[in-house]
Amino acid sequence: MDKNGLEFAKLIQEFEKKVDELRDLAASMRTDLSTEIQALEKRLLREKRAAYSTLTPWHKVLMQRETPRPRSSDYVDSLMRDKVELSGDRIYGDDSALIGGLAKFRGYDVVFLGQEKGRDTKERLARNFGLMHPEGYRKALRLMKLAEKFNKPVITFVDTQGADPGVGSEERGQAFAIAENMAEMSALETPIICVVIGEGGSGGALGIGVADRIIMLENAIYSVCLPETCSEILWRDGVTPPAAAEALKLTATDLEQLGIIDEIIKEPLGGAHKDFKLITNRVGRALKRSLDELTAIETCELLDKRYEKYRSIGRATA
Repeated sequence: MDKNGLEFAKLIQEFEKKVDELRDLAASMRTDLSTEIQALEKRLLREKRAAYSTLTPWHKVLMQRETPRPRSSDYVDSLMRDKVELSGDRIYGDDSALIGGLAKFRGYDVVFLGQEKGRDTKERLARNFGLMHPEGYRKALRLMKLAEKFNKPVITFVDTQGADPGVGSEERGQAFAIAENMAEMSALETPIICVVIGEGGSGGALGIGVADRIIMLENAIYSVCLPETCSEILWRDGVTPPAAAEALKLTATDLEQLGIIDEIIKEPLGGAHKDFKLITNRVGRALKRSLDELTAIETCELLDKRYEKYRSIGRATA
């Protein structure tokens, strides 16, 4: 497998295309090529299993950027019913990098929040590539306080490289907005579940990421900063992001071992975008299971457990 890119994925796509072409040829010529097709499919499956079983942390970083992974809006649209999207922070304006509102989810009335990157160039620009502004974090806090007032669990979908770094955001109190959210979420008197579906970058993710239960997709990443940024800081060369990705321990497996996340959702072979229905079902089951467990706990105990969860992160053991 290559060390710096996803060339192996492109080769697999070409292989899949050839298999499809052979199927079309057999259909058009009314010829039985089932034996040949089955042999190619078996070989393709072996190649895919071999490739995706040895993904490096850097490969997983690239998967978030170079594959059409489902966005927060995809999960919300598929899993939530009777949703009503709410806008604005009641101070400055609305932030399209964050979607949020009220919905029903498998018997529960919930508040949902999701960082939205967009898909094509036009939508990505409109969504600011999922980089939230201060008004986005304040909108999120407004909805979370609404959830607390009416005793509704909060579900957040994290997918961002970080918070918006622009001058305007700094002038409007970006750091304070993120810090306030983290402080308020730590004591919010309602269950909070966070699902890291793609990139979880720095304070941009933490601004809606303090939760009782943190669930992470198998190929998602969660880190204090981008590998490229880490590479510039540590080695000042900008050419060692793969080494930085390894050092950052940003994969779901690493984070589960460190006690930072609580559950890993296995993705379809090749990534979440290969079978959206399957990954949605798995996310839905994980959310329902977590809601059933967390809503059965008294609020005071819930807050104690949340406090201990974050106090224990990074604790040295003998």
